[in-house]
Amino acid sequence: MPTLLNVCRVAALALCVTLAACSTTQPTAYSGLASSQQLRANEHDATGRVPYEYKSDTDWGKYAAVTIDPVVIYRGTDSQFDDISEQEKAHLAKSMKTRFTEKLQTRFRVVPGAGEDVLRIKLTLTGAKANTAVLSTLSRFDLLGGPYNAVQAVRGKEGALTGSVSFAVEIYDAPTNKLLGAYVSKQYPNAWNLKAGMGAMSASEAGIDNGADQLVAYLK
Repeated sequence: MPTLLNVCRVAALALCVTLAACSTTQPTAYSGLASSQQLRANEHDATGRVPYEYKSDTDWGKYAAVTIDPVVIYRGTDSQFDDISEQEKAHLAKSMKTRFTEKLQTRFRVVPGAGEDVLRIKLTLTGAKANTAVLSTLSRFDLLGGPYNAVQAVRGKEGALTGSVSFAVEIYDAPTNKLLGAYVSKQYPNAWNLKAGMGAMSASEAGIDNGADQLVAYLK
């Protein structure tokens, strides 16, 4: 016989999973971005991780180096920070600069300024959501949360009660400051990534790693 405590726990988790599935927010073509007028809905992304993008006919292979601007924390009214403190925003922005620089170094030289073969990368942190304490991890194992997360993992979608990070990438030709490409992204760990469910910002950190890999792939 299930105890009253277990019944209540399952009911609470069921409600949380349902609310998580219904309340997942998607990034917008943030109005405060310099590229907002060029961004268009991305019809080729089934995962929802890159809902808006702008592409020009650019041969990325002719660029050998990148310069990376300081990461900007977006302050527009259409930002999507879900109860994230200023300290946490600053932490995520610092993490973005570090991780994107490390990953871009696998493809480019990272230089301090403009040059004939240099891209300028502008990163803007536009939103974040923390893991739901305790329940994020428990939902991986629960009879309700387990199957839900299994399906989400296969689909490449968000797990229940899991955090995320949203950001914009704008890519310029450094000497001319011409916009060559831009996109808005929402990143989160695989729904079965247990480590990413342990701390409040762990999922957002994992999302930053995914986003850095995504940019390197974009520029190939």
